[in-house]
Amino acid sequence: MIDTSPTVSTPPPPTRTRSSRGTAMVTGSVLVLAAVLVASIGLGARDISPAEVVRILLDPDGGAYNSHVLWTERVPRTFLGLMVGAALGASGLLLQAVTLNPLADPGVLGIEQGAAMTVVLGILFLDVSGPTGYFWLALVGAAVTSALVYLIGTRTNAGSSTVGLVLAGVAVAAVMSSLITLLVVRDEAVFASLRFWSMGQLTGRAKVIDEILPFAVAGLLLALPLGRTLNILGMGDDAARGLGVKVGRARLGVAAVAVLLCAAATAAVGPVAFVGLVAAHCARLLVGADHRWSLPLSMTVGAILLLAADTAGRLVIDHGEVQVAVMTAVVGTPFFIWLARRRDLVRV
Repeated sequence: MIDTSPTVSTPPPPTRTRSSRGTAMVTGSVLVLAAVLVASIGLGARDISPAEVVRILLDPDGGAYNSHVLWTERVPRTFLGLMVGAALGASGLLLQAVTLNPLADPGVLGIEQGAAMTVVLGILFLDVSGPTGYFWLALVGAAVTSALVYLIGTRTNAGSSTVGLVLAGVAVAAVMSSLITLLVVRDEAVFASLRFWSMGQLTGRAKVIDEILPFAVAGLLLALPLGRTLNILGMGDDAARGLGVKVGRARLGVAAVAVLLCAAATAAVGPVAFVGLVAAHCARLLVGADHRWSLPLSMTVGAILLLAADTAGRLVIDHGEVQVAVMTAVVGTPFFIWLARRRDLVRV
C-alpha cells in the first residue's frame, strides 16, 4: 500500500539571533548572581542554611540571632560587594573599549592606587574624614592618574600601545603604593585607620553604603546607554566621524564614567584589582563584542566575581578571613599572565 498522505517537512530550527543569545546570557548570569548572593549571606563563621536564609529574607524575625547576623552584617556586606563588583566590572570594560586595550583594568593601570593616594593625602593634610570626602578625593586622584598613565603610555617606546599603557600603569601603581607606605608609616593613627581600607576588603565597610551608593548608581546608569557609542568607536575614528559621532568628546565621556565608577568602588572598599579585567573578558566571551550586551553582562560578572571571592575568603582559613583584594589577585594574576602571553589578544 502506497502512502499518499502529504509529506510533513520538519521546520528548520530557529536561528539564534544575537539578541536572543544576549538575553539568554544575561538571564543566566542573573540566576548565577542570585545563587552567589544567597551563598554570600549564608556562608561564614556561623553557618546558616540556604533555606533559612530565604525564610529570614522573606519573613525577618528580629528576635532570632541568625536574623540579627543576616540583617546587620551579611546583608549590608553582600549589598556592598554587589555594588562594588558591578562598578568595577563596568569600569574595566569601559576602559578596555575606550583605550582599545584588552589588558586595561582600573587596578592594572594604577588608577585605583592613584585614587588611594589622594585619599591618604586628604586624611593626612586636609583632615578629611567620611566616605563622601573619600569619594571626591578618590575621583580627583583617579582622573589625574588616568591622564598621567595615558600620557606616559602613549609616549613609551614599548613596541605597542597596549604594552606601553600597561607598563606605564604598573610603574605608576608601584610609585603610588610606595608613597602611600612612606606617608602612612610615619603616622601611627593614620596607619591604624587605613590599615584595612588600603588592602581592599569588605569587612567593616558596610556603613559606607549610604554615602557611596548615589555615586555608584549614577555611574552605572550613565554607563548602560554607552553600548552603541562604544560599538561605533570600535569601528575606528574615521568611520565614527562618518556616522556623526564626535570622537574626542565621546572618548572623554566614556573615560569620565569609567573614572567615576572606579573612584566610587575605591572610596568604598579600597583598591581591588583584576575584577574589571576578568569580568570584561568573560562578558565578551559569552556574548561577543557587542557592547550593548557585554556592558550589562560585565557588571553582573563583576558582582559575581567579587562576591564569590569574598565568600571564599571567609572559608579558606579556620580563624579570621582573607581580604577580598587578595582573593581576586589569586584569580586575576594567572588570568592576566595567560592573556598577556596570547599572541592574538582578544579584540575589544
